[in-house]
Amino acid sequence: MSSYLDIAVNLLGSALEPDIATIVKAAADHGVSPLIVIGSDLTESAAAIAVCQQYPNQLYCTAGVHPHHASGWQTDSNKRQAELCQAPQVVAIGECGLDYNRDFSPRPIQRQAFIAQLALAVELQMPVLMHERDAHEDFIAILREYRPQLTGALLHCFTGTHSQMEAYIDLDLHLGITGWVCDERRGQELAELVPFIPKERLLIETDSPYLLPRSMRPKPKSSKNKPEYLPYIAQYIANLRGENAAEFAKQCYQNSLAFFNLSQHYG
Repeated sequence: MSSYLDIAVNLLGSALEPDIATIVKAAADHGVSPLIVIGSDLTESAAAIAVCQQYPNQLYCTAGVHPHHASGWQTDSNKRQAELCQAPQVVAIGECGLDYNRDFSPRPIQRQAFIAQLALAVELQMPVLMHERDAHEDFIAILREYRPQLTGALLHCFTGTHSQMEAYIDLDLHLGITGWVCDERRGQELAELVPFIPKERLLIETDSPYLLPRSMRPKPKSSKNKPEYLPYIAQYIANLRGENAAEFAKQCYQNSLAFFNLSQHYG
């Protein structure tokens, strides 16, 4: 059985939270382990560390402030975030970035929080897991300043255009691809772009419980996406790229281990 690493699981503050033990076991039974648990604000990041401690070698997490929560960014937030990043379970700073689609936080504050977190990633020499929606120009302008000093930069749940993809690849970003690509309505453009992403830059993710792959048959009874469905997404992307599914899975797994500095544990 192939091995998979799900780079983005919203295990806390979502429909998955009541069933953590079941979710982790079912994922491992399908070869999906470890999972990266997303921290979307500092309180949730602290909770994610605690959950990861209960599942050693199965769960790791990020520590960060999502743009939706940027209005909660305060003068001491960077200090708190830096303290959280000392935990061995934390493998990346994030999820951070810009979201001009929902505008849950004012844009100037989103930019401020994003810049502060990139600066911390440079200071701590940690990779960064990022979010961008309808904010490409501001996002890439800010990122360009910090990218040369960052050890690694991942844009998760990429759903952009061809020119945006090329701009991100030029900046040496990793791109995370979700089950969005399996959606015959919204994912058509992404499905056409996926073959052009360099194989060493491509990571796969469920972003569960969101973005259940629409093309799954039989359709899961629950609308909740789960990490155990990652092999389906991998197979779908491999087909789009005209690649052997097992070789594609192996490449993505190695990419993920290298990005999150986990190769020494699973190599």
